Amino acid sequence: MSCDVALETTVIAHGLPHPLNLRTAMQMEDEIRAEGAVPKTIGIVDGKVIVGLNKDQIEMFATLSGIIKAASSEIPIACALGKTAATTVSGTIRLASLSGIRVMATGGIGGVHRDIDWDVSQDIIELSRTPILVVSSGAKSILDIGRTLEFLETFGITVLGYRTEFFPAFHSRKSPFKVSFSVNTAQEAAEVLIEKIKNKIPGAVLLVNPVPDEEEIPFSEVDRYVGIASREAMKRGISGKALTPYLLKRLGELSDGRTLKANISLLKNNAKLAAKVAKVMTDDR
Repeated sequence: MSCDVALETTVIAHGLPHPLNLRTAMQMEDEIRAEGAVPKTIGIVDGKVIVGLNKDQIEMFATLSGIIKAASSEIPIACALGKTAATTVSGTIRLASLSGIRVMATGGIGGVHRDIDWDVSQDIIELSRTPILVVSSGAKSILDIGRTLEFLETFGITVLGYRTEFFPAFHSRKSPFKVSFSVNTAQEAAEVLIEKIKNKIPGAVLLVNPVPDEEEIPFSEVDRYVGIASREAMKRGISGKALTPYLLKRLGELSDGRTLKANISLLKNNAKLAAKVAKVMTDDR
């Protein structure tokens, strides 16, 4: 088992504005290296899957327009047609798993959208069948967290709180929903994945790590912003893959940039924790 930590490219190409996207991507890699692990940012360049983009390639994802998103179902399309594609959580964990990587860091997973409960992210499906530990700050705050948790349970995805009893809501340390189990160390989290693999139980471990205290935005405040942005999106007919980037952008505007600061903070924090888990798993071999 490698001491690698997988990172997605969708957050670089579509999630953060330039130059913050490039700076954050490099800082996440630095956090991982500082813990003794190896960052592996994953993307598709001209139809070729690359597990471990170099700095120039990461800069390309941060600056080039027209980069498509590749969830797991779009990976073969991007490869067959020679496209350059940023991998989502589902695409990243699929490619990471094929490369023998067992840990990934991200900001927040996709899930069930508010008001459109048939709009369910491929992240959940891929998490249900991939043996990997994903560190995230819960699900994106624009989602229906209660329904997302129900889907996670239904599909057999193991959810662990990291030093928390509550499922985080991305920008907020607490949502109204509790987690069934929590761990206090990277060692404990790693052991859960090791046991899941050993017992041949399919699916991932989702380790939810709250945003650092100093950047937290109260759940009720973010919830209000999401309601405003969602109604605007519905009126403008924005849906599908365009919905999440639009909502996150509007949250940044409505919060005077505070959601963006929280997003960057939790991304770096999650990279650090993921590296600790990866290091433990390698040392325990």
